[in-house]
Amino acid sequence: MKDNFSGHASDYKKFRPKYPSELYEFILTKVHERDAAWDCGTGNGQVAVVLSDYFERVEATDISVQQLAQAPKRTNIAYSVNSAEESGFAENSFDLVTVAQAVHWFEFERFFPEVKRVLKPEGVIALMGYGLVQMERGWDVMEYIYEGVLGDYWDPERKYIDDEYQSIPFEFKHIKSPKFYMEYDWTLDEFIGYLNTWSAVKHYEKAKGENPIYLVKDQFQKIWGNHKRMKLKFPAILRIGINIK
Repeated sequence: MKDNFSGHASDYKKFRPKYPSELYEFILTKVHERDAAWDCGTGNGQVAVVLSDYFERVEATDISVQQLAQAPKRTNIAYSVNSAEESGFAENSFDLVTVAQAVHWFEFERFFPEVKRVLKPEGVIALMGYGLVQMERGWDVMEYIYEGVLGDYWDPERKYIDDEYQSIPFEFKHIKSPKFYMEYDWTLDEFIGYLNTWSAVKHYEKAKGENPIYLVKDQFQKIWGNHKRMKLKFPAILRIGINIK
């Protein structure tokens, strides 16, 4: 599993979008028992905290100590530094396994057998994520920075996000899900803060010694104009299935 986010864990917590309550509600309708959940690749604990309201126990793991340091504490959440592919948990431990915007970094051939092992029979796996932000205006500038400037700096794994996890091997009983969105009214500073959490931005900075977002910041400033905020929408990704043993 790659770790592209330890170096900017606080920004990741501050600027990354959060999943809508409707998405969680849909997942929970598919889970029969609420004893234990594993949030794998938990990062700053965003999903684990939500799950802690519904499950007696939540195990939240990540390989980044810096990310885990940002996670809120709850009495029924156990945070630990652990790999996705070798969790160390007992067989048939969990009613739900979640992975939010992280599964594309995992070694699929090792991770999914591990999920099958630790999930209870009929337990649920939910792969969550979100695609490229949609804007009211200024799409040409977004397309330019995403593909024109940063195209060669995205990790190969980004393709799994672009195709909404449909090309990931998924040997679970598939559950069809509705489409969900995360909608925001962001200031320009909030939007730039989000762009600066992109892994490709960090790769570009490392290679060229400068922040690529400054190449388009003035253009985004013109797009925002005198408006303090702009409506933005992230298409959520959800691939969900049942563990058949």
